[in-house]
Amino acid sequence: MGSVGGYFEEREAVQEELLETLRAGPGEAARQEVVVAESGPAPSRWTLRTIRVSVEWLTGYTLSGVWRVLHACGLGVHASCARLFSPDPDYRRKVRRLHRCLRDAARHPDTVVALFLDEFGYQRWPEVAPTWGLEAAVAQRAGNNQQWRTIGALNAVTGQVNYLDGYIVGRQQVGKFYTQLARAYPTVDLLYVIQDNWNIHTHPDVLAALERYPRIKPVWLPTYAPWLNPIEKLWRWLRQDVLKMHRWVEDWPRVKQRVHDFLDQFAHGSHDLLRYVGLVGKGTLATVINTS
Repeated sequence: MGSVGGYFEEREAVQEELLETLRAGPGEAARQEVVVAESGPAPSRWTLRTIRVSVEWLTGYTLSGVWRVLHACGLGVHASCARLFSPDPDYRRKVRRLHRCLRDAARHPDTVVALFLDEFGYQRWPEVAPTWGLEAAVAQRAGNNQQWRTIGALNAVTGQVNYLDGYIVGRQQVGKFYTQLARAYPTVDLLYVIQDNWNIHTHPDVLAALERYPRIKPVWLPTYAPWLNPIEKLWRWLRQDVLKMHRWVEDWPRVKQRVHDFLDQFAHGSHDLLRYVGLVGKGTLATVINTS
């Protein structure tokens, strides 16, 4: 099995052996290859070096030779992904309620509105990101790295965005935002406000403020389930287009105004935004809305 010719003759068997090794994870041979002291742990991920020492018949190969063997077997380096999981024991029940609210809003657009609510924070200093140029750009740092926070709501059917921002988003600001939402939708009979379980959302002061607006019904998402709140993707778009590598580190008011300008694009709704966040298309939430 040590020869290249033998490897190609037994390609399927070799592939299965390599896969078994990779799935098992780096072990003692890999640990001995990389540790600085005897007490050091085994690495958590594979490299060409650790694969070579972990497969007996590969030990005589160069690193490029190891790569060619792996490549010939259809094995390569792939970006990993997180397995999303909510520990909420009522996950299924809450998702069913979410779907019912979305269907209700889609079927009765003149009287029922479903809003996704969330908070977002950003800083004066620009976030780093790849840029075009002759050399790596530098994200400037100057003055105090101040923070600003926004609470926003995304209409699940129209893409309309409402928001309120300030130095802090706490109990008072959340209560004020409910007032803003009630005024933004004065003619509808029912406002579903879909939101996560941040403790401010369920604070007695906030719940007391909600009692002034019987049309507004909070809809609680499962714990640790951001994939069920599409407005999170709006914040991602905002970071990508406005906050990463911005050039106004010495003009904090302008940074905040640019954030306003971005969000104001969606003041009257946006099909493009709905598509970006997954409320139009083939996603689960989009399907719930479109088949109502």
